[in-house]
Amino acid sequence: MKRGFYTIITAQFFSSLADNALLIAAIAVLIEMSAPEWMRPLLKLFFTISYVMLAPFVGTIADSIPKGRVMFLTNNIKIFGCLLFFFHVHPLIAYAIVGFGAASYSPAKYGILTELLPPEKLIIANSWIESATVISILLGTLLGGLLISPNLSSIILNTNVSIYLKLSNPSEAALLVICLIYLTASIINFAIPKTGAIYKKQSLNPLLLTRKFFKNNLFLWKDKLGQISLSVTTLFWGAGATLQFIVLQWAEARLGMSLDKAAMLQGVVAVGIIFGAIIVAGGVSLKNSLRVLPMGVVLGLIIPAMTLISSLEIAVVLLIIVGALGGAFVVPMNALLQHRGHVILSAGQSIAAQNFNENANVLFMLGIYSLMIYCELSINKIIWVFGLFLAITMAMVIKRYKTSKQNHNLTKLIGDKRSATMQN
Repeated sequence: MKRGFYTIITAQFFSSLADNALLIAAIAVLIEMSAPEWMRPLLKLFFTISYVMLAPFVGTIADSIPKGRVMFLTNNIKIFGCLLFFFHVHPLIAYAIVGFGAASYSPAKYGILTELLPPEKLIIANSWIESATVISILLGTLLGGLLISPNLSSIILNTNVSIYLKLSNPSEAALLVICLIYLTASIINFAIPKTGAIYKKQSLNPLLLTRKFFKNNLFLWKDKLGQISLSVTTLFWGAGATLQFIVLQWAEARLGMSLDKAAMLQGVVAVGIIFGAIIVAGGVSLKNSLRVLPMGVVLGLIIPAMTLISSLEIAVVLLIIVGALGGAFVVPMNALLQHRGHVILSAGQSIAAQNFNENANVLFMLGIYSLMIYCELSINKIIWVFGLFLAITMAMVIKRYKTSKQNHNLTKLIGDKRSATMQN
């Protein structure tokens, strides 16, 4: 791997670490405000909405200037959003600003991989970056829980900086540390080297960009490889975002855990994803990536077992298994989608289309989840609905794949650098 690849991973790690710690801190702020419980998943919804709204434009930006520079600038937007919490801006609005930065950051983060590495390295590269991302989710979630805990927050609040800034509660102590992590990410982003890619002058007309984006999005969905991988990654990220809040609610209801401790349990899923990503990195090639699809069905069928558990030890084991299955089938699909998108579109445009679909599904699934909470459905019923939806949807994707395989040699398209036409 090239030196710049590890710089990208490090920058992504710290930025994602702060994102996930901030989610826990923002939930703590809502609790301090005595906000209703159904508002908590709206944090992620407000964070995600920028991915959908900016999708027609961020890909073009990522293809117009060096992607390392894009990552630096957009991480500074995250810092601004984090600072808004200190000025008592509503958590939903402040976290939405952070999401604005994250949405602009993502096409550059993933698109730079296709500029830096050949197709045969994308599975390994994605395993690295997904593992780093998941580790950052794990540590960020754990860090968020630790920062709002009475013991650590009191230590931070007694520092000279906190006293000078007149910080007075655990959430403010957490926000101070998180801002410093974002600052570290910005410094590392600044050090990302240029890849040597040629950036053509792009039109900035909003109407033309929007029309071009939705044309590219349709183009990717009509491609036989693109539609399979895009379906899986879209489902996974929507399910993953929802599972974050399900675990928090489940840990409180079934295991009697407080927010700071439940946040740590949430991180167990991330540990499993790391295991799954490591396994497929060593045993699954880009050519064989479609073989992992059945794992998605198994994942959906296992999730309802959460309703039978009241022991912390058994809960940890189950959540590791859930995470491992998720990591094992999403990493190859993500790599396949990146490769196919780069071939038929461009790095920035394909990642922007991917982000649009994935985060539109995040909005949909979190909206349904918030509605179920508002309607006072029990967590057990929510878990059953969630698991069966995942299993049935993945079964439909597999059926679609088998139908396409009968009429097209899909494997032949993997690794093809020359094909730039839709496979009808």
